[in-house]
Amino acid sequence: MEDIVYYNELYDIYGELLTEKQRKYFEDYYFNNLSFSEMAQDYDISRNAAFKQIHIVIDKLLEYERVLNLHKKRLKIRELIKDFPDDIKKVIDDLI
Repeated sequence: MEDIVYYNELYDIYGELLTEKQRKYFEDYYFNNLSFSEMAQDYDISRNAAFKQIHIVIDKLLEYERVLNLHKKRLKIRELIKDFPDDIKKVIDDLI
């Protein structure tokens, strides 16, 4: 379950760097809860190809985070501002 949350957070940060088709695969699997079989049917591909596409997208998201560390930095900033007043936390959180 933690992995799913982490992948969704990475997608929120790096999703625009993916191709339209990669975003669609990710969204169908993680947001729309489609199975690999359902995705295979929708895209007229094999179940194994759907599985591979999801893993390609996850690998890309992980690689973007490895290079850019935006998720890690976001978490660090949130930790640093945890004792700030709520109004300031909201402004900073909206920026990150």
